[in-house]
Order: sequence, then structure tokens, then C-alpha cells
Amino acid sequence: MEKTKAFRVAKEKMYDNDAFSQWLGIEIEEIRDGFCRLKMKIREEMTNGFKIAHGGITYSLADSALAFASNSHGKMAVSIETSISHLVQLKSGDEIFATATEVSCSNKIGLYNVEVKNADEKLVALFKGTVYRTSKDWL
Repeated sequence: MEKTKAFRVAKEKMYDNDAFSQWLGIEIEEIRDGFCRLKMKIREEMTNGFKIAHGGITYSLADSALAFASNSHGKMAVSIETSISHLVQLKSGDEIFATATEVSCSNKIGLYNVEVKNADEKLVALFKGTVYRTSKDWL
């Protein structure tokens, strides 16, 4: 992956200091301005009493995709509102992918959609996030 400004912000400034995303096993597949694609694998310790992935796992993957995409422009951004719809159950061993796409970005507010899909490209969760863009630069 080319080390663009967006990649350097997401990987070197954010992911390398993000113990939770690392514990989840998240891998960055692609980063560019306003866009991010991540992948991870569901592990047994991520499942609930029904032996399906806890909803917080897909939420956390989508939230990380939101963070990397919204900070990719080089300005620090923090979420101010998020929501998720869970559509399909996931089990241990399933590989999932989160793709965050910028819908709107102004000086102060950014809006992003994140689709979480399984290896068969089936939509398993849909996440929407709004971020506040600060005046602070990452680099």
C-alpha cells in the first residue's frame, strides 16, 4: 500500500496507538481521502451466549472504519453520532469487511456510511456516522 497522507494518518498516527483495533485483529486494506476498507476475522471470544458474534464486534469494526476515513484528510475528527443496523448473524471464523465512504464533508461536520459485508459480499450490517472535524492537524 502506498504511503499517502491518508495512510500515514490512519496507520502511523491512529492504528499503531489503537490497542482495541489491534486486539480485534483489524487489518487495513485500503485508505484514501474520505474512504477506508478494513477486514477482520470473528474469533470465538467475540461470540455471545447464542454462539453468534456480539453486536459490539461489528459496531467496533465499523466505528474504526469511520475513524480512519474521517481522519484521512489530515484533520482530527471525532464521532458525535453513530448508529448501526445488524442484518445477518456472524459466527466464529467468519471474515468480515467494513467499507467507510464519505457522504459529506465540510469544515466542521462529516457524514459517513459504513457497509459491513461477509466474504460472500453479503451485507451484514449498515452503520452511519457523523463526525466533528477539529482544527487540529494530524501531521
